[in-house]
Amino acid sequence: MKKIICILLMSLPMSSYANEEKSAGVTALSPELRSLLSQEMLALQSGMMSLIPAIISGKWEAVATTAGKIKNSYILKQKLTKAQAKELHSLLPADFIKQDQQFHYLAGMLEHAAKAAKPELISFYYSRMTESCVSCHSSYATHKFPAFSKAEKTPDHDH
Repeated sequence: MKKIICILLMSLPMSSYANEEKSAGVTALSPELRSLLSQEMLALQSGMMSLIPAIISGKWEAVATTAGKIKNSYILKQKLTKAQAKELHSLLPADFIKQDQQFHYLAGMLEHAAKAAKPELISFYYSRMTESCVSCHSSYATHKFPAFSKAEKTPDHDH
């Protein structure tokens, strides 16, 4: 089974969307699936937040464990039915799925770097994961994070 879709979770609780085309798949999800995804996003947020003290304290085993949980999802792999997985993949935009897969790949790389006790790589992959969150939120959750809608597609400028 493809990586489970997790990043959309921050966009689920709201009903108004900045870009209806991008969010059409989210609004069409069943209430049960939206609930699972909301639980997953809260777990991802908690995991991301717990990584900072572990990283700055050199607790590589804790970093690897948390990164592994993020890579494999917290709740969805345990509770998601085959029908719900099909629902996710049929209703969400292809770019959303691509961003989600990239996020989980980066979590796997963070896990690998932590197991190798490589602080520079650990910091790099954590930073890339954060950038991945920002990218997805600015594309799919501006209703939840309005600051991203203000920075949306500003024209190129010369210096």
